[in-house]
Amino acid sequence: MIDKVARQLEAGGAVVLPTETVYGLFGQALNEKAVQLVYQLKHRPLDKAMNLNVATLEDIIAFSKQQPTCLAKLFQLFLPGPLTIILQANEQVPHWVNSGKDTVGFRVPSHPITLDLIKRFGPLIGPSANLSGQMSGVLFDQIMQDFHGKVLGIKDDAFLTGQDSTILDLSGEEFQILRQGAITRDDLLAQLPELKFKGENT
Repeated sequence: MIDKVARQLEAGGAVVLPTETVYGLFGQALNEKAVQLVYQLKHRPLDKAMNLNVATLEDIIAFSKQQPTCLAKLFQLFLPGPLTIILQANEQVPHWVNSGKDTVGFRVPSHPITLDLIKRFGPLIGPSANLSGQMSGVLFDQIMQDFHGKVLGIKDDAFLTGQDSTILDLSGEEFQILRQGAITRDDLLAQLPELKFKGENT
């Protein structure tokens, strides 16, 4: 099945893959038709930007600009893992990925199969594998029903925590947690006390 999924990705198709949080619906980010397919399958509004799923710090640097000095240490301590990082996008980010916004999100999922596929075919988009507006997908068989067998995937329900990633916005001078997930503000500050969050005087 892994070979079939790999061929599907390579051909510009969409596939369901596990992360450490929920299942994602993945496609090649630099392939506009693949991204459009994911939007269509999810019934996702086109103005709702996608994240880039990447494998290395170098990948993040390649698609962003004005990175904060803490980025390398943050990557080393928390990635791969349940953390989404928002940075200023550079000109390498296609408009069909981030809806023409000034920023772009980055994910580095820790599931070994998914991470390997990202290394081979990435960067990939990988929004949660559910129809837009519904709960994030954590049951593979249910996801397959929802998409009416139009996609292939890798089943590994046991790997998932079901808790979404924490979204950390590093695109401004002061940082913000836009969504609290598996990694807490205290977790971040315990490892990186130099982080300055919006609204704090320290």
